[in-house]
Amino acid sequence: MIRALIHTHRWLSIPIGPLFVLWFATGIVMHFVPFPAQTESERFAGLAPFELTPALRSPAEALASSRIGKPDRIRLIRRVDGPVYVISAHDRSTAVHADTLAAADVTEPDLALAVARASAQQRGLDASAAAVAARDDYDQWTVPNRFDAHRPLHRITLNDPEGTELYVSSRTGEVVLDTTRSERGWNYVGSVVHWIYPTLLRKNWATWDAIVWWLSLAAVIAAVAGGLLGPVRLRLRKARLSSRYRGWHLWHHWAGLVCMQFVLTWIVSGWLSMDHGRLFATGRLAPSEQAVLIGTPNWTRLTVTALAAVHGDIREIEWFAFGGGLYQRVRRGLSQQQMSVLDASTWRTVGRFLQPADINTVTTALRGDCARSAEVEPGDDYHLASDVPGAPVHRVVCGKTWYHVDGATGAVLERLDPSRRTYRWLYQALHTLDFPTLLGHATLRTLLIVGLCAAGFAFSLTGVVIGWRRLRSLGAEPRANG
Repeated sequence: MIRALIHTHRWLSIPIGPLFVLWFATGIVMHFVPFPAQTESERFAGLAPFELTPALRSPAEALASSRIGKPDRIRLIRRVDGPVYVISAHDRSTAVHADTLAAADVTEPDLALAVARASAQQRGLDASAAAVAARDDYDQWTVPNRFDAHRPLHRITLNDPEGTELYVSSRTGEVVLDTTRSERGWNYVGSVVHWIYPTLLRKNWATWDAIVWWLSLAAVIAAVAGGLLGPVRLRLRKARLSSRYRGWHLWHHWAGLVCMQFVLTWIVSGWLSMDHGRLFATGRLAPSEQAVLIGTPNWTRLTVTALAAVHGDIREIEWFAFGGGLYQRVRRGLSQQQMSVLDASTWRTVGRFLQPADINTVTTALRGDCARSAEVEPGDDYHLASDVPGAPVHRVVCGKTWYHVDGATGAVLERLDPSRRTYRWLYQALHTLDFPTLLGHATLRTLLIVGLCAAGFAFSLTGVVIGWRRLRSLGAEPRANG
């Protein structure tokens, strides 16, 4: 048994050891510089204000023109080439001009450049030297699946001091991502290495998922074997515990005994980050739950009357389905919005955000054991925040299953069953230390993350040195025998 553990630990750790070193080092970088993503505040800041005119066609006409049968949401925004409806479904997005209903795809680089320049200027960025850089299906920063509905993307470089680059969707003509030179540089030595994220591999999600899952599992087996061997290889001499090893093996043994608990939990939780439904629930709604919580409303009811009562400068109007009803969200600022619901043929004002009564009416039809909704408070063990500052997130408890609903958008953010709640602790808490107590003490959490990752890095480095020496000795044996 001991010999099997020794061989397992040794021969898995030699090829996997360098990954341990890189994972701990890049984990520190990722804590300070996450993978590039456009925040809601950045997206909204790039939208231009506009007024509604009688020439605009209705959302229902735009939907019919788009040929998307079952949309998730319809939005009205103003682009540099005029107002457009953006229609989104779970697997695709498209845009049509709001006055002519003509397709509003952005195929020409010049239009993409104009869109990016206008958005940048709205955000106060220097776009005087902006230029088209590329038009690609994938690059290093657009490989995530959330960009699938927007490919190919136009990459526009602003040539400003920060090296800002904007990505314009060819499907909707919206800016969907921005990066800076600093973000890109740090992520090449952070997320890209940590997630094994080179573009060539990551653009094929299934291949990347399988490779990283198996590599992570091999790392778990190597770490567990080492964790079992550590105490076994101690010996008692003169009433004192001592190691059987010398030199680098001694350092590796003692360092492993000291930080093995963290190494094991971090490696196992890292492997669980690649679970994707293999062992735990995904948090997505089942079709039967979607049918109740989202429903299939009659989108043809969105006639021009949906626009008639909206006046003044606005940035965005959004229509979405919740519980089979149609809601309208008029946005004039990031957190300045007005929500209405279509009752019969008139729009009833709901308020700034979705109200508990509206949520409870829907969830009662979902299951008979659903309690009344309650706002998720800061510091909650399963805290989620809306993208809109000040907007509540409502939790509805139905037996052992919880649902989180964004009060600002009506989106069901997550379905938490016992499996998903367990996953939250085994992956998120153990891997990122996002325990509620630590989240309330950001400096302490940062010190713990940096300190533990630095200890893991040093420990892993001793293993790499031992592995390198083992390989060198194996290479020297044939020469000696010869």
